Amino acid sequence: MKKKKEYNLSVIIEKDESGYYLGRVPALRSCYTQAKTLPELYKRLNEVVRLCLDVDEKFFEAGIPQNQFVGIQQLQFSR
Repeated sequence: MKKKKEYNLSVIIEKDESGYYLGRVPALRSCYTQAKTLPELYKRLNEVVRLCLDVDEKFFEAGIPQNQFVGIQQLQFSR
């Protein structure tokens, strides 16, 4: 039986103006999803991460970076 690989990936979760939660995984190409509730977002993130891992490993033959999470800040910018 094939042993499962485990990944520790950072996920950025935001809430948009419409009230939807947006989740994205910066370490994986185009890996993002949205949902109306957090439990639904977690379910969808699990699905999309599995798909993105398959694509990255099979088609790009890339190692998956497992960057260490440092923190997040909300900064204000003006121009």
